Amino acid sequence: MMSQQRQRYAIIGIAALVVLGLGAGAFIWFSGGSGQASIPTHAECAEEVIERNAGATVFRIAPAESEVRFIIHEDLFGQPNDVVGRTSEVAGDVLVNLSNPARSEACAIRINARTLVTDNEFRNRAIRGQILQSSQDEFEFAEFVPTAISGMPETVTVGTPITFQLTGDLRVRHLVNPVTFDVTATLVSDERLEGSASTTVTRGEYELNIPNAPGVANVADEVGLEMDFVAVVAPPETGQAS
Repeated sequence: MMSQQRQRYAIIGIAALVVLGLGAGAFIWFSGGSGQASIPTHAECAEEVIERNAGATVFRIAPAESEVRFIIHEDLFGQPNDVVGRTSEVAGDVLVNLSNPARSEACAIRINARTLVTDNEFRNRAIRGQILQSSQDEFEFAEFVPTAISGMPETVTVGTPITFQLTGDLRVRHLVNPVTFDVTATLVSDERLEGSASTTVTRGEYELNIPNAPGVANVADEVGLEMDFVAVVAPPETGQAS
């Protein structure tokens, strides 16, 4: 009799755990939303920034040819796994001053965090609904605002890659932290700039907590951030400082 009662309690307990698990999964799924951008991603240098950098050319990021990524390590069902999230929803301007490269600068770069996708839709929804919370309109966009550029060479020539560091404030949700990107860029032509940038941040800095999910364990604190970009000369009305 007692063993039957214990068995009954065990079955009830297992059933309760299954229901709770299904409920949590359903909550994560529906809280993640569709992943569709609510508005186009937009970011441009202010006119006063262009005017103070006389002689600089404004290059505007071409999202169709650019990509922003995050990379984070986890154990998935006992196997090591690197999660990569990607989006091309990125915007921003770069001022290139060929006569005085040290005066070159970048303006705010915006990323639509809601449109980041990995290789798993359940994970995508967890990111949007629970981790980055980008399904909420107030947290849809992440933004990097440069504050300093260092390591620029004395000259910039077409076809020759250059490396430098771009320091600024990275906002994810409501939290802002200073970060420095290592950048490699090449002026491919007078009208085209190509390059890449990378840095490392931590989940702790941005209070990014991972919800419980089947098979997922040992999610790293370090997160790699990468960007491959193509920027082209902006339209004449904003593309050239006077």
